[in-house]
Amino acid sequence: MGLIKINNIQVYTYNGVLPEENRLGQRLEIDVALTVPIEDLGTKDQLAATVSYADVYTTITEIAQTQQYQLIESLANHISQALLKKYQLIAAVQLRIRKYSVPIAGIFDNVEIEVQVNR
Repeated sequence: MGLIKINNIQVYTYNGVLPEENRLGQRLEIDVALTVPIEDLGTKDQLAATVSYADVYTTITEIAQTQQYQLIESLANHISQALLKKYQLIAAVQLRIRKYSVPIAGIFDNVEIEVQVNR
């Protein structure tokens, strides 16, 4: 097994608990790592025989930009489940979501959640 990774996908969303987050929106960053049987897929050298990262990118951004959640944990779970459902070659999804505009009185770069979902 191997990994297909897409790092630092940036989307503008309207997710959050507070009304301001839902009204004003914010930027999220998403990293995804897909566990796939690269040793089998790479021998065919055909896009149709693997998981297209262009299609994965589109799936992630469409969900992030069209669905609205209070929690980024819910967004991560929805994306992970959608990827497993849509791309049968994926054995596991590891997903990280970073949020920068967090209503916490403190000094920090971001908050990040990470999930791993296995088929």
